[in-house]
Amino acid sequence: MSRPRKCRRVNSLPVFVRFRPQGIPLRRVKRVILSLDEFEAIRLADYEGLEHAAASERMNISRPTFTRLIEAAHGKMAQALVEGAALIIEGGAVAVEGDFCRCPRCGAAREHRRGGHHERCGYCGTEHDCNDTQPAT
Repeated sequence: MSRPRKCRRVNSLPVFVRFRPQGIPLRRVKRVILSLDEFEAIRLADYEGLEHAAASERMNISRPTFTRLIEAAHGKMAQALVEGAALIIEGGAVAVEGDFCRCPRCGAAREHRRGGHHERCGYCGTEHDCNDTQPAT
């Protein structure tokens, strides 16, 4: 029997969760699934430039596990680019830090702002109340 999977800490959700070749409907494109913990590994190592040891601490996992995550993520991103597949970011055994919501028009994720006032999406410009939208997952 294998060990149960440890919950990985994710500090930031992707702004968008689908990337596909331009001009081809999503239903006609092969899909490559990148988990939220693989996305977080890419964000910490490649975007923020953290060493694997520091990034693994932030995610609450071991350094060898982090290395396996980042290698899997790089492979999936390469596959999507080379094969012209859609890259979908979803799933994974994660605990998301913070409170996020998504724009009802474009789906962009951002930190949830409390207070009942209207906010303008930084990506599509839609004005909406973050309290009225679905939580981002």
